[in-house]
Amino acid sequence: MVTLTNSAAEKITSLLAGKEDDQLALRIYIKSGGCSGFSYGMALDRAKDTDQVFEQEGVKIVIDEMSRQYLEGAQVDYVDSMMGAGFKIENPNASSTCGCGSSFRTKDNAGAPGACS
Repeated sequence: MVTLTNSAAEKITSLLAGKEDDQLALRIYIKSGGCSGFSYGMALDRAKDTDQVFEQEGVKIVIDEMSRQYLEGAQVDYVDSMMGAGFKIENPNASSTCGCGSSFRTKDNAGAPGACS
């Protein structure tokens, strides 16, 4: 399961507050690419039949079947500093990450490296 820090939950709640669709949830996913092989993605989306759906800190989270294996135990935080603001994922499954902080590889799977976006 993925966990949210209080800061991340507050930011997501504020993003969802302006939406008229009460079925929207935070989708967290992994895609092939990025300089280390996999990269993280997040979006506001509706749950699909094959998604894992759970709620934390009042936020509904959906994760697709493929991404689930790479996100197990990850923590999502929201950081607002002088260097910028944004979501940060701490992933215990990542054996290495790149300098951009949004790309990783696991011990058993390198993904398909590409350009960081």
